[in-house]
Amino acid sequence: MRLCGSSPARGSNSSAAAGRTEPVLDEGRLRSMADDLGRVPGVRAVALGGSRARGTHRPDSDIDLGLYVDADVDRAGIARVASGWTGEHVEVAERGGWGPWVDGGAWLIVDGVPVDLILRDVERVTEQCARAARGRFAFHPQPGHPLGFLDVAYAGEVATSVPLRDPDGLLVTLARGVTPYPDALREAFLANLWQVDFLLNAAVKGAKAGDVAYVSLCGTTTTMLTAHGWHAAAGTWVTNEKGLVPNVARLPIDTGGFSAAAAAALGNLGTSAEELLAAVGRLRELPRPGGSAAG
Repeated sequence: MRLCGSSPARGSNSSAAAGRTEPVLDEGRLRSMADDLGRVPGVRAVALGGSRARGTHRPDSDIDLGLYVDADVDRAGIARVASGWTGEHVEVAERGGWGPWVDGGAWLIVDGVPVDLILRDVERVTEQCARAARGRFAFHPQPGHPLGFLDVAYAGEVATSVPLRDPDGLLVTLARGVTPYPDALREAFLANLWQVDFLLNAAVKGAKAGDVAYVSLCGTTTTMLTAHGWHAAAGTWVTNEKGLVPNVARLPIDTGGFSAAAAAALGNLGTSAEELLAAVGRLRELPRPGGSAAG
């Protein structure tokens, strides 16, 4: 198979990739790197993830390598392997070091290319794949995820990633359990849209008080929840809020112009009570999967 995220800032080193027109790390090098990582005790599998796995990357997109690991993985061993690529000391964050829903990792520059090593605990990934198949999901507080970290995004990563090293068939087996997109999960996301009118009704109270921040928060949240519903209706996995709303326009179903209408509504909230109330009305009219928006 020919190989086609983003991360927090790395500091000044991130400029090393500026201006490049194509990734320096080709498929052969990525598989070699995966083999290096696979020799570290506790690393069960390595996959290419993010936009490069989905084929939606830009020339300057990072390369995301997902490491599926046991709880007692040799993090120092991962750091030694990564240091061999970069020629510099590498720190591998402990589980929870980047927040409760990230199992650690490291941000690297390899041959001028930003590479994210993201550790995923096999036990937790397996649990979330099973929940996704049953139609269960939740959002959890996590730095870098303003809507909250979607727990079954772990299942989405498995379903959309490209295995680079999977000697025991771990990723293949997990992906089989959530491919195609589970019907139960689709129905759960659609049922969750009851929150849209609930939040917009609350936004009306904030609008009357001229509370721009509250109306903005309610509007963004309802728009993202609706975008999740559209992706679920199309059977398309979501693994990050970035691009969530714009990408609705790229789904292989009729979404009624949702993305453009959402951008227009969120970009023109206003500041007066009258303007904010009108904005809430526009947000309520955004197309929703399964039927027209409430009037």
